[in-house]
Amino acid sequence: MIRPTLRGVVVFSAVIPFTLLVLAWDPSLWGLTLDCGALALAALGADALLTLPVHRLSVEVAAPSRLPIAEAGEVTVKLSALQAKREVRFDILLEVTGEVRAPPLTTLTTEKGQWQSALPLSSSRRGVVTIEAIWLRWRGPLGLVERRKRQVLELKVDVVPTVRGVRSAALELANRQAMFGSKVQRQRGEGSEFERLREHAPGLDNRFIDWKHSARHRKLLSKEFRTERNHQVVLAFDTGHLMVEPIEGMARLDHAIEAGLLLGWVSLRSGDLVGCYGFDAFVRNYQEPGRGIGYLPRIQRAAARLEYRSEETNFTLGLAELNTRLKRRALVILFTEFVDTISAELLIESLQRIANHHVVIFVTLQNPMLKRLTTAAPSDFDGAAQAVVAHDFQRERAIVLERIARLGIYCLDVPVRGLSMSLINRYFDIKQKGLI
Repeated sequence: MIRPTLRGVVVFSAVIPFTLLVLAWDPSLWGLTLDCGALALAALGADALLTLPVHRLSVEVAAPSRLPIAEAGEVTVKLSALQAKREVRFDILLEVTGEVRAPPLTTLTTEKGQWQSALPLSSSRRGVVTIEAIWLRWRGPLGLVERRKRQVLELKVDVVPTVRGVRSAALELANRQAMFGSKVQRQRGEGSEFERLREHAPGLDNRFIDWKHSARHRKLLSKEFRTERNHQVVLAFDTGHLMVEPIEGMARLDHAIEAGLLLGWVSLRSGDLVGCYGFDAFVRNYQEPGRGIGYLPRIQRAAARLEYRSEETNFTLGLAELNTRLKRRALVILFTEFVDTISAELLIESLQRIANHHVVIFVTLQNPMLKRLTTAAPSDFDGAAQAVVAHDFQRERAIVLERIARLGIYCLDVPVRGLSMSLINRYFDIKQKGLI
């Protein structure tokens, strides 16, 4: 498609007042006015002929098939101008659909008829991003006309959750007592598998004294246990409307998935079985617990299929269904959110039922806005009112967390940046104590 530019329109439009002035001065010079109009049209036509034809332009676009959430990807664009005798300036724009931050209009100049560059592409929400087409615009040597080309692409990019902290976590956890890798090492602790007898020493738990063998050997002997490695760990994600709220550029659900995948990686390396479960008003997804580090991609795909929902979460249905599916005692990590004490009543009742059979870690994220409102010095009446409301929200939140903790459930209410490591530390504490 070819069309005049703003410069071409201005040049052609300038002929009109000029011809009117000439005719007003001497009507016999009407032929000159026709020549001026023809000259302007000839300039537009010559510029159009010198503009690079569309059929001589070759466009190649390559996009990644998968894009980690909140991380920048690259869309490679390669232009080849066949038989181009001069440098051509191109304006490039990607036509993208989906929750994505598409690159802005990019201007480039080909060198020797070829150009290649990478355009940034990132998304803060999971899903599918489609690069529908690429738009190109270039002008003639006089800048009077421009050509446009739209090339259909239909490139699909899956925005998937990522485990950004795996490498750093591996370095930080390398010195812990848990051994990762293919070699099996027995880890002593307060587990459930008997390891050996040892002489009782001050500071050891008196519950582990073996009175029978102590009487036989005439000295106090304590049982020492080793931690088991075949526990079931279920990552349960609440996908209701409260988990869609963004915190630090990402939805609560995406922060939970990132921390859950990191914990799943650690658990699989430790020899446990890891599964995934998603629910809101209905059960959305369930991935059976499996073992081995090769099972992590299946967990990642299951987590990627968890959609953002606007329904209110039905904790009675979701946790009861999970309790039914689990045939043996497991560690259930529930990533969820609540508003106040009234809406949390059904949540507490459902947690009590599942905590009778399983070990539960209740995970929520702190809202940094509430902390800022309560700690900042109010400058006016509105600021003081906001601080009071924020304080009431935090007080009710603390009441609910205290009630949940009294049920024997481990509660984690932490900022976003401390979620992953706090969760991993709590996981190791539970395993070392043999509570599963």
